[in-house]
Amino acid sequence: MPQGPCPAADIVVRNAKIATLDPSGRIAPALAISGDRFAAVGSEAEIGALTGPATRQIDAKGRLVVPGLIDGHAHMDREGLKDQLPSLAGCRSIADILARISDLARTTPKGEWIVTMPVGDPPFFQGVPHNLKESRFPTRQELDSVAPDHPVYIRAIWGHWRNTLPLVSVANTRALQLAGITRNTLPPAPAIQIDKDPSTGEPTGVLTEFTFKPLVEKTIMSVIPRFTLDDRIAGLARSMQVYNSFGTTSVFEGHGIASEVLAAYQDLRAKGPLAVRSSLMFSPAWPTTDIDTIRDMLADWGRWLSGRGMGDEYLRMFGLFTESDCSDENRLRALCGPYTGWAGFNFDAGLPEDIMVEMMVEAARLGIRIGSFSPRILDLYAKVDRRAPIAEQRWVIEHIGVFTPDEIKRVRDLGLLVQTYSAKWIEQNGEQLRAQLGETGVENVLPLRSLIDAGVHVSLATDNVPPSLMVPISHVVTRRTAAGRPLAPSQALSRMEALATASREGAYLSFEEDVKGTIEPGKYADLAILSDDLLTCPDDDIAAIRSLTTITGGRVVYEAE
Repeated sequence: MPQGPCPAADIVVRNAKIATLDPSGRIAPALAISGDRFAAVGSEAEIGALTGPATRQIDAKGRLVVPGLIDGHAHMDREGLKDQLPSLAGCRSIADILARISDLARTTPKGEWIVTMPVGDPPFFQGVPHNLKESRFPTRQELDSVAPDHPVYIRAIWGHWRNTLPLVSVANTRALQLAGITRNTLPPAPAIQIDKDPSTGEPTGVLTEFTFKPLVEKTIMSVIPRFTLDDRIAGLARSMQVYNSFGTTSVFEGHGIASEVLAAYQDLRAKGPLAVRSSLMFSPAWPTTDIDTIRDMLADWGRWLSGRGMGDEYLRMFGLFTESDCSDENRLRALCGPYTGWAGFNFDAGLPEDIMVEMMVEAARLGIRIGSFSPRILDLYAKVDRRAPIAEQRWVIEHIGVFTPDEIKRVRDLGLLVQTYSAKWIEQNGEQLRAQLGETGVENVLPLRSLIDAGVHVSLATDNVPPSLMVPISHVVTRRTAAGRPLAPSQALSRMEALATASREGAYLSFEEDVKGTIEPGKYADLAILSDDLLTCPDDDIAAIRSLTTITGGRVVYEAE
C-alpha cells in the first residue's frame, strides 16, 4: 500500500498478475516505479493515484510479472561471443558448410583468417557429425577447394554446451601450415588426436579432443585469431540483450572472471548503467604454489575482494573462485594467459589440495568469500572451518550434483550456499545416473526439495546452456530427463519455489536480499513481464517462456517486437 502522498511515478504497470515474492507471498494487480526503485505495489486504484501526465503506463494485459530473474552461475559473457564468429547452424551436409565458407572467402581479404563457430546447431550442437548427410567432418582438402587463399578453422564447441565427447575442430591446409602442424607433429596431450590419412600419413585437418574444455586451440592451434577486447565488449553488450530477453536482470559469476573479461565489463559500466547487474567473483592466475607468496597476494587482494568487494549496484567484484584441478591439461591451457578464450576464467586458478586449504584458511581470516566445485569441496570447506569459521561468509558450492542427507546437514551447518547445474544433472545425464544409482540413489541427485527443507539457500543457474532461466526452472519443477522420464520427482519444487530460487535466492547469493529479488517498495525496480504464466501453464511450455518487457533499475532494457 502507498504510504502518504507521493509524487507521480515514472512508470506504472497495471492490469497485471504480480508475483511479488515478498514475505506475505502476495499477488498484486499493479505497481509504481519512481527513479530506479519500486515506489508502491497495490490495487489498480492505489497505483492509479500515482500516475501523472509524464507517467509511462504499461498495460500487462493480465500477464505474470515477476522480480527480475537472477542467474546464479551465468557465464553471460560467452553468449555474445557466439555472434562474433560466422555460424554454421543449419548446415546439413559438407556441401552446405563449403557454401558458407565460400561466401566468407569472397568477402574476406586473401590471406586473412576465416574462423567459424562449430558444426551443428546452438545451443547444444547435438548429433554431430551425424547431423550431416555424410556423417563426417569436412577435410582440409575440401575446405581448400572453396578457400585456397585463406587459412580456415572451424572451431570446436565449448564442451559443456553438450556434455558429450569428443570435441572436433577442422583446419584447412593454410591453417595447418601457419600452425606448423605436419605429419610429424605429436599431440601435446593424450586427450588430443591429430587425424592422419591412412594412405599418406598427412594430417586430414580434423583435430579431435577428449576433454570438455577446448585444448587444441590453446596449444597446436593457438595461432588462430583471438577474441579482442573490442570483441568482448561488443559480445558482452549483446549477451546482456539476450539475457534480458529471458527476463534476467542480474547475474552472479561464481566461476570467476579473468582480467580480460573484467575490462569489457568496466568499459560498458563507464558508459552507463548496465542492463544486467553483474556480481563477479575473481578468477586468480596463481603464479606459484608457494603458500607464503599466496598469503601475501591474498593480503593485498583482500583490500578489494573482502566483504562486498569493489564496485556499485551495477558492477561489483568480490570473493574468489578456487579449484584443485592442477592437471597437465590446465597447465597447457594456461600458457595462453592472460587470454582465456571461451572460458572467461583463468586455467591456473587451481592449487594442490593442501595448498588450496591453506589459501582458503587465509581467505576466511581476511573475509574473502570462496566459491568452488572441486571434488571433495565439502570436506575441504570443513577443514577450513575448523581453523577459521566460515558460517557467516556465505561460501558457495557451485554446480551441485549428488548430496546425501548427511551431506545436506553439513552444508547447512557450514552456512554454505549452493548453485544448480540442472541441464547436466537432470536433463543430459539423468538416465545415465538412474542406471548407475538406481531409483533410490537418484533421490540424492540435485536434491533441491531436501536442501530447501533443511534451510539451505539454493540459487538456480543456467551456466549459459542455454541462457534462459526458464530452462532450469522447468528442470526443477518437472525433473524430466532427456528421455522424458521424471528423475526423483519427490525432489521437485513448486513453481513458486522455483521462481524464488531464480530471483530472491540469487539476491541472497550476492548479499543483496535487502535491495533486490522481490517486488517491494524501496527495492531496485527490476522486473519482467512474461510471455506465459509460469505459475499455471502446462509443464511442456515452461522452458519456452520469454520476457515481453524487462526493466532494470527503472529503465526498460528490453521489449519484445
